[in-house]
Amino acid sequence: RQSGGRKRQVILFILCVCVCQSGAETLRYSLAEEMERDSFVANIANDLGIAPSQLAARKARIVSEGNEQLFHLSQNTGVLTVKESLDREEICPQSDTCTLFFKIFFENPLQLIRGEVEVCDMNDNSPVFPEKDMVLEILETAPPGSRFPLESAQDKDVGSNSLQNYSLGANSHFSLALRTRKGGAKYAELVLEQQLDREEQPELNLFLIATDGGSPPRSGTAQVRIVVMDANDNTPVFGREIYEVHLPENSPREQLVVRVAAADLDEGSNGKVRYTFTQTSERSRQIFKLNPASGEIRVVGNLDFEEAKNHEMMVKATDSGGLSAHCKVQVEVLDVNDNAPEIVLTSLTASIPEDAQPHTVVALFSVRDRDSGDNGRMECSIDGDLPFSLTPTFDNYYELRTNAALDRERMAEYNITITAMDWGTTRFSSQESIFVQISDVNDNPPQFTQEVYTMSVMENNSPMLRIGSVNATDADTGKNACVNYTLVRQEGKEQPDVLVNSESGDVYILRPLDYEDVRAFEVEVRAADSGSPPLSTQAVLRVVVRDENDNAPIVLHPSPDSSVVAGELVPRWVHAGYLVAKVVAVDADAGQNAWLSYELAKATEPGLFHVGLHNGEVRTVRAMAERDMPRQKLVVLVRDRGQPPRSTTTTLSIALVDGFSDAHLRLSEEAPAADTDGLLTLYLIACLACVSAVFLATVVAVVVMKVRRARPNEAETLPTFPKAATESTAGSLPHSYMYDVCFTTGTINNEFQFLRPLFHCFPAGLPPSQGEQQSSVCSQEVANLREEGNCAAQVRDLAGLR
Repeated sequence: RQSGGRKRQVILFILCVCVCQSGAETLRYSLAEEMERDSFVANIANDLGIAPSQLAARKARIVSEGNEQLFHLSQNTGVLTVKESLDREEICPQSDTCTLFFKIFFENPLQLIRGEVEVCDMNDNSPVFPEKDMVLEILETAPPGSRFPLESAQDKDVGSNSLQNYSLGANSHFSLALRTRKGGAKYAELVLEQQLDREEQPELNLFLIATDGGSPPRSGTAQVRIVVMDANDNTPVFGREIYEVHLPENSPREQLVVRVAAADLDEGSNGKVRYTFTQTSERSRQIFKLNPASGEIRVVGNLDFEEAKNHEMMVKATDSGGLSAHCKVQVEVLDVNDNAPEIVLTSLTASIPEDAQPHTVVALFSVRDRDSGDNGRMECSIDGDLPFSLTPTFDNYYELRTNAALDRERMAEYNITITAMDWGTTRFSSQESIFVQISDVNDNPPQFTQEVYTMSVMENNSPMLRIGSVNATDADTGKNACVNYTLVRQEGKEQPDVLVNSESGDVYILRPLDYEDVRAFEVEVRAADSGSPPLSTQAVLRVVVRDENDNAPIVLHPSPDSSVVAGELVPRWVHAGYLVAKVVAVDADAGQNAWLSYELAKATEPGLFHVGLHNGEVRTVRAMAERDMPRQKLVVLVRDRGQPPRSTTTTLSIALVDGFSDAHLRLSEEAPAADTDGLLTLYLIACLACVSAVFLATVVAVVVMKVRRARPNEAETLPTFPKAATESTAGSLPHSYMYDVCFTTGTINNEFQFLRPLFHCFPAGLPPSQGEQQSSVCSQEVANLREEGNCAAQVRDLAGLR
């Protein structure tokens, strides 16, 4: 029998394995069940008309519907095989046809091809009766023609291999009638052909044979024992022949389904009815329970619409006399939304560049719901406001695409949650998270933290001194964010004494700087990334040189020439506070380093003269006395306020002279005041002034002659102003002074020295290179001034010299 079964399997395999292709997108095949593992199904490469090498190149793979993968596709040969032996009765227990669906996925480009494999039934199951021994109690008074339903045999095969016929062993009382149910299932009924006689024959044993339509056919046998009952003239009667019930699949256990009732007009034990299931499948018996006394049918198992949409049960009511009646209970299972949608991810691109075009496919997935109607209708959505969208394709497949431009700097990765929700009254949903990483593209130039970097350095610095750093950041990542720094070379300009480290951005001064030469300079720094192509940006680097007290004050007046000693004439009768001379000095440094102070370092008469601390004015402290020496020598110290301070000295010679009238001195110090005492006082003052003028002129002439003899050929030298002094803005000269001195005709031009205002000699903004040339012009003007013989010469100090 086993060898015959194998022979039949081989014949069915040869007849059933066929390949058919419907359209360009669907492949259909057939395969006999119970084939061995790795059995050949089809050659996919030949059916698609492609070379087997393209299967591996395009990463072809097969995906079966459901959680279990039943087929295997060889990328080398293109042959489709089964992974294990297929049992149609186990895969499709409730279906006449058993079709397995699969998808073939290709990449580069993305392509999907549907396929179907129909598992052909083989006659590998014999009909089986639920009970090998069936007992029927039949009254001896049962009339001929009475029908008695028998338990049906069960055959797991389908089609022609399923149960097809019943036959009964030879006997003289009963025949067999075949009936067909609504679903097409066949069952047998015993038909009484001849009146029974309990006294003649109390029991009969019959053999019932169930045969399927396979080749060769298979059969199952059961024994039917007929027990002839004593007379009972009333049989139970059901109120309805068919009970129809609609029951939701989520009905709880012990829920009442229906109550069947049969009435018997007999009395006593012959009228007592008991209920039993008959001609009911084993699955229905596991789900429903019948109370034999009350006729109540209750739920004891799990109803599942997706497994079975209806259940049909036969209830037999039997009285104690053996009379029975039958009714049919049909339970229609109503679908309830008790299954959440399932999301099956088919293809996923884990990383996409940030410059990917909109509508780029990121993932491909399918959704399914085992429910029916609106409970099985689904919709998919993406949680959150993300630059992605879902595009339905076919057969509940969706593509996840980009719908906007991506920016890795704004969002480097996305955790996309896809929600599938059905349309049921109580809506169920499921979620699937897809992680997509955005790869970087060099689309951001470096950005400096400042547009202008200002750094300072003290002059006379050491070589390669670090004074700070510039910093630029790049929003990209990897080599696209690696920043290098360079100085921008400007054509026609000298290379600055500054260096920028290409990696760290540290700024170094190459050689010592001099504040008096360069006070500040600017260069441009470029920051470029390492992307392809590289992106760059620029910033301004301003270097400010801070002053150091490296220059001592320079005395402009009196002349710094050591061979010439400045001399001043002071009348002996001047009062305290008389302005004798003014020391003018400048400092090439700046700020506090150029703030100058004056003090009297040494004097012939220490208590006779005083030097202004800030203006350098030399004034008398007291009136002159006869004991004061006629020649005084003062050493004035000029000191700046730097740290440490620097200083210089100058020597001033003063000669105390007689012969100046008191009126002349008053005239030189202050304006004449109006006399209010009367005309007489006015005349007296006028006479005194005339006498004093004559006397003063005489004295001056004598003094001038003596001075000219003492220095017959000495040329007057104007102070030479250093270049740094002409540039300094930190002078030490206060407000201007004007002195009006009158001389008589014939005054010797060497007795006094006067300077007219020299502001036009040194105009503002004069370049240092022209300082000495302009100083010569000023010296010539001063010489011309000495040659003028009359009064009204105005002497102003040098506060405006720059």
